[in-house]
Amino acid sequence: MATEETPAAFPVDRSALRVLAHPLRSRILAELRSVGTATATDLAHALETNSGATSYHLRRLSEAGLVREVGVHGRRRLWEADSSDRTLDAPDDDNDEAALDWLARDYIAHFSTKAQGWLTEQPDWPLPWQETCGLDDHLVLVTAEQLASLRADVAEVLDRYRRVGAGNPQAKRVTFYTCPIPVDPPRRRTEIAP
Repeated sequence: MATEETPAAFPVDRSALRVLAHPLRSRILAELRSVGTATATDLAHALETNSGATSYHLRRLSEAGLVREVGVHGRRRLWEADSSDRTLDAPDDDNDEAALDWLARDYIAHFSTKAQGWLTEQPDWPLPWQETCGLDDHLVLVTAEQLASLRADVAEVLDRYRRVGAGNPQAKRVTFYTCPIPVDPPRRRTEIAP
């Protein structure tokens, strides 16, 4: 998910970072990334808030280039997450650093909520879905460069499957989270060769 990161989940540039570091805005963006398109009313229902709040925050996210309006259905505007690649240089100041830390922790909380929701709903799904959805982990031994290559390979596979089920009534939208986490402790500075 190079384009799906918070680094993994929220690719933002500095101009959008502080706009996104808001609880409802980060949830709106995460929801749009999960469902594709939605109206302010749809988002308000999904996020248990009101459409006035979601409309306001959608406009702020749009000004920052994180979401865009993609059409009008009756009087309702449809929105989607902007999928443009963005990068973030090293934080300029403590506020940027705090915003990035908050976003990463909020994203983990969001993932936890989604994963726990799946555990609750899993028995309601047909067996093939129960067997293929859910948590999984794989241990690999790689350098930082090899891990970057692995992530690029996984992103390439996910891109191939992004819309492979389009038009098939049996297809369901699936969010595929990735989160490589080191198992070994970092090397102490004295162990790193000059």
